[in-house]
Amino acid sequence: MALTFSPEQLAFREAVRSFLADKSPEDEVRRLMATDEGYDAAVWAQLNEQLGAAGLAVPEEYGGSGYTFRELAIVLEEAGRSLLCAPLLSSVIASSAIAASGDVLAAKELLPGIAQGTTIATVAFTHAGQDWDSQGATATARQAGEAGSWTVSGTAAYVIDGHTADLILVPASTPGGLSLFAVRAGEDGVTRSLLPTLDQTRKLARLEFSGVPARLLGPEGAAAGTLDDVRRVAAAALASEQAGVAEAAKEMAVQYAKERVQFGQPIAAFQAIKHKCADLHVAAESAKSAAYAAAAAVTERPEDFAEIIAIAASFCSEACLLAGHENIQIHGGIGFTWEHPAHLYYKRARSSEFLLGDVTYHREILAAEIGL
Repeated sequence: MALTFSPEQLAFREAVRSFLADKSPEDEVRRLMATDEGYDAAVWAQLNEQLGAAGLAVPEEYGGSGYTFRELAIVLEEAGRSLLCAPLLSSVIASSAIAASGDVLAAKELLPGIAQGTTIATVAFTHAGQDWDSQGATATARQAGEAGSWTVSGTAAYVIDGHTADLILVPASTPGGLSLFAVRAGEDGVTRSLLPTLDQTRKLARLEFSGVPARLLGPEGAAAGTLDDVRRVAAAALASEQAGVAEAAKEMAVQYAKERVQFGQPIAAFQAIKHKCADLHVAAESAKSAAYAAAAAVTERPEDFAEIIAIAASFCSEACLLAGHENIQIHGGIGFTWEHPAHLYYKRARSSEFLLGDVTYHREILAAEIGL
């Protein structure tokens, strides 16, 4: 698998970084995280019109750009660097779920809107207290009226951008087994509640479904395998984002260590600070390598695909949290203040640690995959 980037991909990274530097500076992140919506609709539209972010890995026949997950991972990494407040991760996960369902008709109807950014979509994986996998789904679905018509009832928690999503993909139990359904958020019977979160830059919601009309995606009873694949793609996407967060936190810490003077010299000259900066560099670079490997694995699907994703998910989570923590430590007292951005990166790192399963969860998956 190729873990390096082509000149075209590097140029694309620079374009994304330039766009986000202009559209997602710290003051804008702080403004948006204080709103209920949690994102700027105009910036989200520009991100998709100018860079095609949400549709990069969506095939052209479904309204996307037809690139690979590696290009998408570049956007996710840069979004992490800037703490972008936008429904990017949720859209990536939802589009991968529709594609993985194998429902060609649904893909033709639903993916173009997601790829263009005009439809915000998300996947309601789990309910409170459960893992982020197919076993966490407790919603049920039953056929209603004419053949092919379904209704969904149940709850889901920690749904990324669930409060603003137009389209919600809901795993639900049916007589044939776990199945995947598409629900329009505007239907009667859908109740959405914004949840309080540690990381205010990413909004999570609790959703309740009460006999909501739903569309079956793919064959009935086939969602367990689909969701396992979606979970891996989601973990790879989050790993790319975490690598970006870790890199930004490292750069912030190193820059401060060079500028902050104590006892007549920069604190970067002190051995303890040198060690912290060295550890941060190793963690951030290793996280990028792991995230790049995961992105390549999603693109090329090698035999050890699941193992690579589990390794990246666990390692990038730890590296991101280390970077967020050490960034605050190197800054000292100012790093704990609300006015300084260090806490924003730490909170993103801490919340991302649990977003799609913690380190132990992914290492258990790895152990099972390699037969331990």
